[in-house]
Amino acid sequence: MHSDLTEILFDTDEIAASVKRLGAEISRDYAGKTILLVTVLKGAFVFMADLARSIEGDVEVDFMAVSSYGAEAKSSGVVRIIKDLEASVAGRHVIIVEDILDSGLTLKYLLKNISSRGPHSIEVATLLHKKERQQADIRCKYVGLICPDEFVVGYGLDYGERYRNLPYIGILDPKIYS
Repeated sequence: MHSDLTEILFDTDEIAASVKRLGAEISRDYAGKTILLVTVLKGAFVFMADLARSIEGDVEVDFMAVSSYGAEAKSSGVVRIIKDLEASVAGRHVIIVEDILDSGLTLKYLLKNISSRGPHSIEVATLLHKKERQQADIRCKYVGLICPDEFVVGYGLDYGERYRNLPYIGILDPKIYS
């Protein structure tokens, strides 16, 4: 375990089992259809890669980069699109792939933005869901793991661009970000 963590919350086996389950659910729900996974960079790139490999059928990917955190530990609530999609979503089956559903404010903005572009359908897949922190009314169809209200890093999740490469998800010691 990394010395900046207080504990490992989800180990590699728990994460892999969750991703495999989500892939099976998505494969079943979209059998015979092409899916466009829209991944929110940077945190969700590891999850998206594993999720895409676990889905049977035709999968395409595209990336958005948004910012509502900056270098802070809490969202500012102001969303900026840093990198927009390259592909058109019009008439497509879109799944927004998120690393963590926290307050939901950023995701609410993304759902509204992408929905305005005319997709056939739009759903959300999140690896982690902090139910007690959610403020926005968002229905998330594909949830990997329920996460306590802790600052977590690893498996793509970062603090100050560090810890993304950890193969597990751990709780960051508050002394690091306080």
